[in-house]
Amino acid sequence: TLQSGLHSQLVGLKTLLLNVSKAVTRDVLIAFSPTEGPITLNTTEKRKAGKIHLPKGMFWSLSSQTVPVVVTVLNIQQFGMFKEINQTAQVLDNTVVGITVGESSISGLQDPVQLTFTHRQLPHGITPQCVFWDFSKGQAGGWRSSGCVTQPGDKETVCSCDHLTFFTLLLNPAVDSASAKALTTVATAGCGVAMAFSIFTIAFCVFIRCRFRFEETVRINLGLHANFVGSLFLLNLAFLLNSGLSGRTHMRTCRVLGGLTHYCLLCCFTWTALEGCQLYLLFVKVLGIYIHHYLAKLCLLGWGFPVLVVGVAGALGSYGEYSIQTTDHQAIAVCVCWITSKHLLVHYITNCGYFGLIFLFNMVIFGVVTQKSCSLQGTGAVQGYRKPWKVALVAAGLFCLLGATWALAFLTYSISSVPILYLFTILNSLQGIFIFIWLVVLYYPKTRETTGSLSYIIRHDRTTPASQE
Repeated sequence: TLQSGLHSQLVGLKTLLLNVSKAVTRDVLIAFSPTEGPITLNTTEKRKAGKIHLPKGMFWSLSSQTVPVVVTVLNIQQFGMFKEINQTAQVLDNTVVGITVGESSISGLQDPVQLTFTHRQLPHGITPQCVFWDFSKGQAGGWRSSGCVTQPGDKETVCSCDHLTFFTLLLNPAVDSASAKALTTVATAGCGVAMAFSIFTIAFCVFIRCRFRFEETVRINLGLHANFVGSLFLLNLAFLLNSGLSGRTHMRTCRVLGGLTHYCLLCCFTWTALEGCQLYLLFVKVLGIYIHHYLAKLCLLGWGFPVLVVGVAGALGSYGEYSIQTTDHQAIAVCVCWITSKHLLVHYITNCGYFGLIFLFNMVIFGVVTQKSCSLQGTGAVQGYRKPWKVALVAAGLFCLLGATWALAFLTYSISSVPILYLFTILNSLQGIFIFIWLVVLYYPKTRETTGSLSYIIRHDRTTPASQE
């Protein structure tokens, strides 16, 4: 009754009234668009407009022999309807489609009603969601998605719903304009802090490597840490250049800048993997590094492998302008030079997939190192690790060194991920500070015997089996 009263009061609606028999032998196909309104289609006819698929089984349970089917296409911008309070998502083309069959309420359909909404390729960061208007939600009603399944595509999205009412497709942005600007400000400030401490860390590694005599394993570790922190420095520098120059450069320059940013990110991931491999050799294999020019070969892998990946991605034309739109779907919240939305597969493979494998491997190594350190601490061999604050500091440093803060990026999804985005931005900005403090406490030799360093743990672990024999 409420739906029929709403339909009768509105003027200028584009509607289609069909008298459908209960014994219908085939599915009903209807095309709709904001300009043309709804029209019936033959099974072989194809149109670029949206489509409604009414399954024939929906009519079999009706008591009447013939029932009216009303399809309504409404432009909500003209009527000012179907808007929630503080709604952040945008309705696709401001179009709402209503479907009623007879005078009864139809729900719980085994064969769902399918609505296909056509659209242009959505920008990266925009998530389509099939919803219906629930008149019982709140005081004036609101959008709900229960009973509807969303099947997104490049240029169309299919909504399969088990009931009939007013439907639309909501476009949910990843972040709103205010959050995007705030995140950009926090990230810019954090990059400056991270770059400063990266310089301090590299200088510290070079200083103690040249000033004090360490065994070869520790010298390799220091060189490895310096290269890893150097990749962090370049990544932060590339981000600052990208955020400052994107949107104001030539397309060719933007492609180069996007490839440079991607290269720095892959270098950071690769050196994170090498840190995990080094810890594996030291704590699991417990073997010395006797490879000729070992550190030089690590540098060739850490800085050279990303060149191959970026070269292949560049040959595919993957780099260019990448933008996220605001909640009004009109303005641009973020525009950077990165992998374009047409080549998201490159992003998923080279970034998400690559880091996912590294993260899983490094977390296993972190567990092994933690277990090894706890077992040595229990024997009383490692005196420097008895203080709780030092144990926590070493754990936090290893966590950052193995790239755990980057894993927060996998938790970011839709608007609800804004707090995670803030946490991800802040922790990655503090990563350089954590590593700097960790290296100073861990490696700076306060006595002739550096009992608090990793080298002592390794030496003790090597000598323990021999002494037991």
